[in-house]
Amino acid sequence: MLRFNEPMSKHCSLRSGGKTNAFFQPTNLNELSTFLKKNKKPILMVGLGSNLLVRDIGFDGVTIHTKNLKELNLLDHFIESGAGTSLAKLSRFALANFKYGAEFLSAIPGSVGGALAMNAGAFGSEIWKYVVSVKTISFSGEIKERYPRDFEISYRSTVHKNSNELFVSAVFNFNLKKQNDNVADLLEKRNSTQPIGLPSCGSVFKNPKNYFAAELIESSGLKGYCIGGACVSEKHANYIINQNNATSQDIENLIAHIQDTIKKKYLIDLETELIII
Repeated sequence: MLRFNEPMSKHCSLRSGGKTNAFFQPTNLNELSTFLKKNKKPILMVGLGSNLLVRDIGFDGVTIHTKNLKELNLLDHFIESGAGTSLAKLSRFALANFKYGAEFLSAIPGSVGGALAMNAGAFGSEIWKYVVSVKTISFSGEIKERYPRDFEISYRSTVHKNSNELFVSAVFNFNLKKQNDNVADLLEKRNSTQPIGLPSCGSVFKNPKNYFAAELIESSGLKGYCIGGACVSEKHANYIINQNNATSQDIENLIAHIQDTIKKKYLIDLETELIII
């Protein structure tokens, strides 16, 4: 399905952003490959849009939405998942099949493709710890199988030498002998400490070495601080809330203000987890 001038505010959890020139939602991987072989425009791949800020000017290219790439299969000891599968659904599927280790994913708002791209993590675990292999697709529609050794993986970062490839699926080995965490307990902890149900992108900043970004922001008196319709959450200082029809510029200005404040007070550079397009 191909649409034009699609508002990206409908597809980003911050509920802001301009229009994308074209918006393509393939029904399967073959359809995506065929489309890419003919495409000449810049590409942005989006899942749940939970770690993405599209500027108000929009995106002059094709946004590919992975909503339909959400297959989940049991492969002997492994689990295969499409890029569009939500992390919560993957976690539930693993538990239902007595595969342990994916419990932490239940607390992360996002999909498999985005989680692979940023090495998403929570509660001391990271997704690439469990990756056996991934499938990627190039901007020209060529499908490849890749392995963890093909990437430089670090805290909230996944770097591939072939930057023109996008994640379309992954095979996981959730191989712990017993359940690592109780999902209900993780969700209760998340709900009690994070502004669930409000338009946000999850954690905005990476934690600097030996520090927590939220503590730095809170100790600087920035909880509740607003620029336009964008506000630092009163519940968790590393969250920015679209509280009152914020523009992407409001959010970007608030990010810059937080960074400037922390730099002046602590001489620490806060780096964003959030991807800004």
